[in-house]
Amino acid sequence: MSEIVSRLTAANRKDLAQLLGKVNLHLLYKASVHGFAGKYFYEKCGGQGPTITVGYNKPGLISGGYTSQDFCQNSSEVDNKAFLFGLSTHGSGEKPRRFAVKADTVAVYNDVNSGPNFGHSLLFLLLSRQIQERSGNFKGVGKNVLFGSNVNLVECEVYRVEELKTPWRHLTWTTERRQEQIDFIKNYTPYKSLTSQARVLLIGPNGGGKSSFINSVNSIFRGHVTNRVMVGGESTRTTTKYSTYSFRGEKDGISLPLILCDTMGLTEPTLYGMHSDDVIRIIKGHVPNKYQFNTASPIQVDTKNSIKPTTIDEKIHCVAYVLDASKPLSSQMEQKICSIKSQINDLEIPQIVLLTKVDKECILLDNDLENVYRSDLIEEKVLEVGNQLAVPVSNIIPVKNYWSNHDLHCATDILLLSALIHILHSVDDYLENIDPDW
Repeated sequence: MSEIVSRLTAANRKDLAQLLGKVNLHLLYKASVHGFAGKYFYEKCGGQGPTITVGYNKPGLISGGYTSQDFCQNSSEVDNKAFLFGLSTHGSGEKPRRFAVKADTVAVYNDVNSGPNFGHSLLFLLLSRQIQERSGNFKGVGKNVLFGSNVNLVECEVYRVEELKTPWRHLTWTTERRQEQIDFIKNYTPYKSLTSQARVLLIGPNGGGKSSFINSVNSIFRGHVTNRVMVGGESTRTTTKYSTYSFRGEKDGISLPLILCDTMGLTEPTLYGMHSDDVIRIIKGHVPNKYQFNTASPIQVDTKNSIKPTTIDEKIHCVAYVLDASKPLSSQMEQKICSIKSQINDLEIPQIVLLTKVDKECILLDNDLENVYRSDLIEEKVLEVGNQLAVPVSNIIPVKNYWSNHDLHCATDILLLSALIHILHSVDDYLENIDPDW
């Protein structure tokens, strides 16, 4: 069975976070996939602990209920933590509505012939695809207050509510750690000084965040948010040239031992976007700075635009694929990146993946980026991309770029700096492998 997609939007998840706090929501049951019947609901949701049920009616209104108790057939438990809710719709900006259970009331009823039944006040009749509302065991719930006048149930989803787990990667989120990372990068010297600066090539689809990553790195070391590289919208292509960027510190003006190389975005149709042959020629040092890409044909080695590298300084030492974590990787794009990756493998250049926009993928990170390695959604995304591109999970790094912010943020910096340090370690691995004295 293909992956079951949640119907909850980012705005819906943000509303639920106001009601539930910082939790993971794991989709257990989706009526349109598993079946609109009570027996299918119990098969998927019975004995799962705390859950939240979300119902959607035809006009698009969203309502449901939370219980801290197991859903078990022929059982009725008192649950003073249970509540009903209604979510704002169509970007209205209204706060989610919550209706508490009356004290010592049996809040969750179970009936194999129907779906979730919250205190006989909100009942999901799955077989008949209807919602039924009754007043009684929940405070302030009036007739039709949650779903208007339409009782037609077009979808029902049940999520297990999980407490935030132990981080699957560990970072220290302090200002002291941030400064340690900055100092490490400033003082970094490539392996045996075989090159003066680590040269890193950024590759990825349009809108993935390559240019924003360069701006973000520049912002950290300049001490304020910068827009050194022109950045477009979600899918706007702004980079059409091969451009290299060095960086200087905020006060001392000392150049960092790092060069980030920006490229035109990859596109799904083969005839558009940067040609894969251009990538290889960049890595080998055959493409000059500010070269204007030609989507009709790759650069020719024997043209006046070609340069012959004389030292390792002109070659690429690491490749970073920059992908939007909030968007699925299409099969065409997956094939294109894998084709490029295969050619780079032959050159034995280290390759990593930067997953940008993680705050859009997981609502837990919207106001607290320190939860990035506690998020099931981000871990699942990392595993998914690793499987698609055959990249070791340790080489897939979530980041958040400065795109809409006006001020620097410590957690954002730490995540970006961690990615840079991982890149520099990869550069050292490459240089050690080509060490003529090894």
